[in-house]
Amino acid sequence: MLNPADPAFTARLAAELPEGCLRPVTPAYLEEPRGRYHGHAGAVAAPRSVEEAAAVVRLCAEARVGIVPRAGGTGLVGGQVIAPEAPAPLVLSLERMTAIRAVYPEENVLIAEAGAILADVHAAAEAADRLFPLTLASQGSCRIGGNLGTNAGGVNVLRYGNARELCLGIEAVLADGTIFHGLKRLRKDNTGYDLRDLIVGSEGTLGIITAAALKLSPIPAETGAAMLVVESPAAALKLLALARDRLGEGVTAFELIGRAGFDFLTEVLPDVRQPFATPPDWTVLIDIGLPRGQDVAAALEGVFAAGAEAGLVSDGVIAQSEAQRQDFWAVREEIPTANRKIGAIASHDISLPLGELPAFIERAGKALRAAHDWRINCFGHLGDGNLHYNLFPAKGRDRAEYDDRRAEGTRLIHDMVAEMGGSVSAEHGIGRLKVDDLERYGDPVKLALMRRIKEAFDPLGILNPGAVLREV
Repeated sequence: MLNPADPAFTARLAAELPEGCLRPVTPAYLEEPRGRYHGHAGAVAAPRSVEEAAAVVRLCAEARVGIVPRAGGTGLVGGQVIAPEAPAPLVLSLERMTAIRAVYPEENVLIAEAGAILADVHAAAEAADRLFPLTLASQGSCRIGGNLGTNAGGVNVLRYGNARELCLGIEAVLADGTIFHGLKRLRKDNTGYDLRDLIVGSEGTLGIITAAALKLSPIPAETGAAMLVVESPAAALKLLALARDRLGEGVTAFELIGRAGFDFLTEVLPDVRQPFATPPDWTVLIDIGLPRGQDVAAALEGVFAAGAEAGLVSDGVIAQSEAQRQDFWAVREEIPTANRKIGAIASHDISLPLGELPAFIERAGKALRAAHDWRINCFGHLGDGNLHYNLFPAKGRDRAEYDDRRAEGTRLIHDMVAEMGGSVSAEHGIGRLKVDDLERYGDPVKLALMRRIKEAFDPLGILNPGAVLREV
């Protein structure tokens, strides 16, 4: 049983930690973007170094006080807040550990502390004429520690991989306050178990990441984008294969956008410039990056022509400038903003084998529309099988009218995803929102092994209690 971070414990922290490490408990530390969870805390600590972070964790372990690690607070599954029913934890904020410790351009490596904002990591890489390819809508506020803790995805996974694949090594504080010095820049290291890959994606339940060695890439010399109209998701999938056959790893992103995405932009964000006068039922946004000297416009025209000849593409627009390319991306990136303005009944971050995506979209749409009058906005990263499949009220109705149907819709979607060999969490993690889902759909052997790993790393259960695995 955990103890609360009560005034006596806070007084001990104040006596033993450096001045300025403790912060007032303000609402900013207790919120998450969707407003579904409202956390509480007895204390907030914001260490300036890994040694200070280790001291905080050590004191919490001695007092058996739970710790909620907090990076940018942008996670969408409640992993950064703990409900008032639990003993008041200590929030360990990484906001002051923001240094870019080193950049090695010739090695394509950058070392950043966990509190570094993703956009600042991008800037540091670009200053060295390199690219850190993890790209997220929240990159102006999310932090590297949270990105790695949740194994974040984003739009460039097709070419560069998830956050785990962009991490060479980590420094982390373990549950007893010891420091794991795994901050290596090696591409090859077969010296036993890969503790880095266990801690990355563990959402702060196995260790608190304080710094990471990140993998950089060359900046593509030539970039371009196109919005292409396809008849169906099945046609989009065939177009993806065609594009990769022609361009190989030059395909950076391949996004699927359903008509609802355009309609929602028209409804609540009319200033967003759309590429088509009449929104198509299905569109793909393809983004490419090629070596110097290659003609991206000709490459995209070739994809369009081959797609049209194969009966996959009926219309399209190829960006004629970097500004127009950014306009295309603004359409894709503002769809989640439009979703928030309309107000989703339920949002789903799912993945499926690529070959199952068209059947899922057709089957789920029919089943959901037969049950109720909700609208469906299906969009996402087709190239890596990740869909954001969200339910909305009928036009003119309020989402509160659907409160009694939310669980039914989610259950239908998740059951179908599991039946088709997919995952109910593609890139957002489990947090606290999806603990029930993990228990329902997870392999029992995997869950048993996860619990044994948790007990080995954190025998007192103080690291982000109740996230990923239910407290027992």
